[in-house]
Amino acid sequence: MRSMPAPRRRPLPAARPRRPRRTALARLTWGATLGIALAQAGCRRESSDPPESTAPPQLVLMPASASAAVAPPDAGVAPPLSPGARIEDERNSIQIFREVAPSVAYVTQKRQVMDRFAMRALEVPSGSGSAFIWDDAGHVVTNFHVIAGAGSLTVTLHDQNTYEAKVVGAEPRKDVAVLALIGAPKASLVPIPRNPKGTTADLEVGQKAIAIGNPFGLDHTLTTGIVSALGREVQGVGGVTIRDMIQTDAAINPGNSGGPLLDSSGRLIGMNTMIFSKSGASAGIGFAVPLSIINRVVPQLIEKGVATQVGIGVQIDPQGRLERRAGIRGVVVLSATPGSPAEQAGLAGVKETARGIQIGDVIVSVNDKKVVSYDDLYNHLDQYEVGQRVKLGVSRGGQERVVELALVQVN
Repeated sequence: MRSMPAPRRRPLPAARPRRPRRTALARLTWGATLGIALAQAGCRRESSDPPESTAPPQLVLMPASASAAVAPPDAGVAPPLSPGARIEDERNSIQIFREVAPSVAYVTQKRQVMDRFAMRALEVPSGSGSAFIWDDAGHVVTNFHVIAGAGSLTVTLHDQNTYEAKVVGAEPRKDVAVLALIGAPKASLVPIPRNPKGTTADLEVGQKAIAIGNPFGLDHTLTTGIVSALGREVQGVGGVTIRDMIQTDAAINPGNSGGPLLDSSGRLIGMNTMIFSKSGASAGIGFAVPLSIINRVVPQLIEKGVATQVGIGVQIDPQGRLERRAGIRGVVVLSATPGSPAEQAGLAGVKETARGIQIGDVIVSVNDKKVVSYDDLYNHLDQYEVGQRVKLGVSRGGQERVVELALVQVN
């Protein structure tokens, strides 16, 4: 057999050298170069339009305040703010505290307790509150409930000096009391800034309110907030409603009672008195006796030891026991004081008969304002001064009539 020649192998093609891979930056540079080349070497058409300017573009430098400054990664922390870098509200609060804090004090009351083991009486602290200096004669104003039942009182001023104090006068129905410091030098007495004719009509809901006091024994504590509401009626410790009170959300806690509530000018607008809270701590609802009551009551307490109370000269029961028993809406006249405006107007009191008690006149209104209880009668008459005349609505035997009479001082 004829052998077949061995097949000839075709030579392999020479290997092409591998093109290096372009990086992202290289591709971007190559693409930009290609685009510029195409734009310059592309279809060049004749045009009658004038050639565009080939002047290089102008660089416009932005001011430093408008340019976004990018800090290097290793720039570190920002430099601290300058000492004066405070907002206006902060500067206002700081200035008020510096000026008014020397006028704020705190009151400590002591009571005697019996040590049964040593068989002797001891005087121990039983409570504390806040206060503010009224004048340079040493009069200090606080709440009545702060000093009620105290055996002795001490007042500590801003300079941390403590002085004995005595009660000059108190008005429980307004929860206001005035103390007199014993032995305090006049140089230490800084009266609190106030408007002697200030009223709640000068206030607006939403304006700034600042409280300084002694919460939980931490003296000269400042808290801020706003006037949340005006004209609130709150039951006071004196058995009647304190009306026209200021509501604030400035933090008021136990120990703040008796301290000042200030406006943004640092002037007194009220005296912190009570809070609404289920826990006993501040819940953002506090109440202050308004400046209008303080301005009226404090001078009377300093002068006479009691606040002037106006009336018509009748005996009544503030507890309203007879009214509740008989289901009467109004204030029953128990008797008319001899020679009083009530007697001159013919008001009749309660009589005892063979059939029992016979009710005479019942006061049902004052100047067309309804009277349901002694609370209403007291607060309606409290708006007037001695000598002013009021129209009194009275009911007797189901028949109502109106009598006009002048108010007199009844205490």
